[in-house]
Amino acid sequence: MRIGVIAIQGNVSEHVEALERAISQRGEDAQIITIKHKGLVPTCDALVLPGGESTTLGRLLLREGIADEIRAMHTAGMPIMGTCAGLILLAKEGDEQVRKTHQHLLGLMDTQVNRNAFGRQRESFETELDLAFLDAPYNAVFIRAPAITRAGNDVKVLGAIDNMIVAAEQGSLFALAFHPELTSDSRVHQYFLDKVFSNGM
Repeated sequence: MRIGVIAIQGNVSEHVEALERAISQRGEDAQIITIKHKGLVPTCDALVLPGGESTTLGRLLLREGIADEIRAMHTAGMPIMGTCAGLILLAKEGDEQVRKTHQHLLGLMDTQVNRNAFGRQRESFETELDLAFLDAPYNAVFIRAPAITRAGNDVKVLGAIDNMIVAAEQGSLFALAFHPELTSDSRVHQYFLDKVFSNGM
């Protein structure tokens, strides 16, 4: 099993470490690789799009030819987790700010996003979050976080704050507005790994 982490920008090492810890806890065997260039995505069984600056990430994914590879592998059923900026990039539609900056989106998930949903007053915060797939609250770390403002019929809402969706899934796609890689609680990564190991690409 081979899991790729897009390493153009963002919390790359934190995701790698969190995945390695979660895999070790499972007693499974998997390789984590970082992806900066075209050609590696098709060699992976799953993919993580980390946080970072979404406009920059989108532009670089397009320039490097990685965006088309991600779309192709999604069509083939690859499990993909997007956190923070990754949630934005997975969406089909952005807000006015996304349109104004001509931000490139992968357009895979039937969602619309607000890039700066929590505004300046709550740019960074932590909260106990109820997630549909966990039996106890999760201490979620939000940093200048986006949110999903519209979810299509096939999108399953997994968590929300103040009527703003902060966790959702659609088929093999798993999108989070927060940063699970910044906590020692591996339950969110474990949920993603359940998808990965049951998928068996």
